[in-house]
Amino acid sequence: MLKNWINIFIYQLRNNKLFAALNVLGLSIGISGLIFALLYWNDEQSYNAWNPEKDKVYQVLVQLKDMTSWSSCALFLKPDLDADPNIETIMYGDDWYQKNKIIYKGKTEFVDKIINVQHNFFSFFPFEIIKGNAISSIKDDSGIAISENIAKRVFGNENPIGKQIKCFNQLFSVRAVYRVPGNSSIAPNVIINKMDQLVNSTIINPFVFKLLLKVKDPSKLEITRKKLERIYNYDFIKRLAKEEGFTFEDMGKKVGYFNVVIEPLSQARLHSITDGYPEGRGNYQFLVIMMGLSILILILSIINYINLATANAVKRAKEVGIRKITGASKRNIICQFIFETILTTSFSILLALVIVEMTLPYYNNFLNKDLILPGNQFYWQLLLIFIITVFTAGLFPAVYVANFETLKVLKGNFGRSKNGIWLRNGMLIFQFAIAAFFIIGSYIVYEQIQYLQNKDLGFKGNQVISVALNFPSSEYEGKNTEKNIYSKYSVIKDQLSKIKGVEEISTGLIAFDGSDNFISPVLYKDELFKERTIALDYGMFEMLNIKIVKGRNFDRKIASDTINSVIINESALKLMNIKNPIGAELVIRDQKLKIIGIVQDFNLLSPELKVPPISFYHLKTLAMAHNINKVFIKLKLDDSGNTIEDIEKLWSKVDTEYPFKYDFVDKEYARTYESYVKQKNLFSLLNIVVILIALFGLFALASYSIQRRLKEIAIRKTLGAETNALLKELTKQYVVYCVIGFLIGIIPAYLLLQKWLTNFVFRIDITIFPFLIAFVSLLLLTLTIVLAKAYQVTKVDILKHLKYE
Repeated sequence: MLKNWINIFIYQLRNNKLFAALNVLGLSIGISGLIFALLYWNDEQSYNAWNPEKDKVYQVLVQLKDMTSWSSCALFLKPDLDADPNIETIMYGDDWYQKNKIIYKGKTEFVDKIINVQHNFFSFFPFEIIKGNAISSIKDDSGIAISENIAKRVFGNENPIGKQIKCFNQLFSVRAVYRVPGNSSIAPNVIINKMDQLVNSTIINPFVFKLLLKVKDPSKLEITRKKLERIYNYDFIKRLAKEEGFTFEDMGKKVGYFNVVIEPLSQARLHSITDGYPEGRGNYQFLVIMMGLSILILILSIINYINLATANAVKRAKEVGIRKITGASKRNIICQFIFETILTTSFSILLALVIVEMTLPYYNNFLNKDLILPGNQFYWQLLLIFIITVFTAGLFPAVYVANFETLKVLKGNFGRSKNGIWLRNGMLIFQFAIAAFFIIGSYIVYEQIQYLQNKDLGFKGNQVISVALNFPSSEYEGKNTEKNIYSKYSVIKDQLSKIKGVEEISTGLIAFDGSDNFISPVLYKDELFKERTIALDYGMFEMLNIKIVKGRNFDRKIASDTINSVIINESALKLMNIKNPIGAELVIRDQKLKIIGIVQDFNLLSPELKVPPISFYHLKTLAMAHNINKVFIKLKLDDSGNTIEDIEKLWSKVDTEYPFKYDFVDKEYARTYESYVKQKNLFSLLNIVVILIALFGLFALASYSIQRRLKEIAIRKTLGAETNALLKELTKQYVVYCVIGFLIGIIPAYLLLQKWLTNFVFRIDITIFPFLIAFVSLLLLTLTIVLAKAYQVTKVDILKHLKYE
């Protein structure tokens, strides 16, 4: 029996090559899309899954009222946490990675992802220890733990344990080599402990270090959270009030109040409220969008398969009738057709895996990941996809064919119940609805991203590059650090100005990648405002074409501009509500500064956020020159490539220890909305896939419907019907289905895209134009497919279909 089924299947393949190809191709596209989504989903969900402590480890986050971001924690929480019976242990650490070089026997390796934590780090993140001892590896600031990869780079085949290496201009003894077992929220290349000495200091900054807790009973954490919130909102504000000479109530009004959140490590990757860990957060919205759209496409592929299978069933009706006469039962026929679906689905999955394997490098580049086709979990998911596809795609066509009435089909009457017809038409309408949703969605997403890319950001950075600058550690030693660093920078500036193609040079403690959203206190008339404060050098505003809307810019000829001058942006002016800002006095870091100008708002943060209030002052004003770590250079438009090469040659003499690194400012800012550009590209790609699959389904149903009406067409032609009249009659129902599907699709498209646009402070308004484009596109594609098939049928041989009448 099985051999007979296989022979029939092969026969059908040979005689219906187009239908078979469309079946396999449609399903393979849908399955490959879901495989891609599953690889991404599994990777993101696997973060910290390896960590046996993940359900006991929690991070503490603090937010001050009116601040947009969540911050690290203060050291003054430690005594109360140590006394908390529910806290097993606590750990302070940096929530960012550092970069430096490792020197061993004269060999230098540049290393990123260096983290500074307390001695008990490995009890929170128990990495696999390959060599050495985890407990003693970072028990003090003389020990260091390195990853397996760094050990191979620095030591080769030599045993690193006990060896002395130089890092951060200090000698460390290598005491452990580790391997991170899987995706982790903290996955450093090097671990050091300079934190213990800081924890015992008297720093009272409320936002200073990352704080992790290991708890005994997670259900009692709310008690701890309230305790920490009370410390911030009572003890800390009371201390500030005493230092500043205010009453507790007045200080509370000025500073604001604190919110404290305690989040589990198990939810850190996808459900955290902030990028609290060095490896950052995953984009849960993007993940859900990708998974949802991939499932929709697989559903479309299955519907497409059902339509193709039922359309092809007309040709196999007599085969089924004969099999029934020879003794085949309904069950036997259903099993046969499900078996054929199993074979088709198997081919589709194999083709899908080939598609995934071939395109995986591009997918990894798209996501900035290193995904592979893994085992165990993935293959169980693939088996589940196989079972669901076979059941949903195979059962309906099998039952449909098995229920053909023997005598009618042998006479050539393939008429079926109206319920079956409406089910197929309903599936076609559903396909039209999803296609409309994708066309509308991809157009609106494209328009929003285009709007961001073309929006006036308030600055022009297309000719400006930021070049990383690292001074030797010896420059930071001694009493005249500020003067030395600024003097060195001034020498570099003079050397740069001599390079042909360099137009302007400046510097500032400013980043255009959206990473710096640190808020500082600014006092105006004893009222506290929370603002960004940024130190700049002369010429920064001119270089970036940032306009001064009132007052003046910093001026080299005016000595006070490096002593007590400040410029604020329009958002700061609005926040502080200063009627006559020029000459008004602000207090920043206990120093009185006079406002000399108002600068127009310009974007530094992601387009999801508003332009923050910012105060700008000169680098020398508050002794910030020691923090200079980049130089901004404006290039002339002509021959910028040679100019950058000349700058690199100079940099090899200026920054001898680190490789030359630069970035265009506009491209740096563009990365703040890179995830949304990816969503646009994803929508555009899936839009093409959905339209193709919908066209497959339309072709299948049109073929099926017109095939059923061949005798009717022959009779109409005999009675003198013209070709145009026949074409109109055959296509009008599909136009109706297209309109119904479109009307259904626009509702979720409008609602979901409106919700998506709420992510952006700067956004487009949804107009009628995307809906018109979607409707016209669907209508044209529908008419093209149906008219082509209908025109082919109008040329049939009349006698062939009426010879038995």
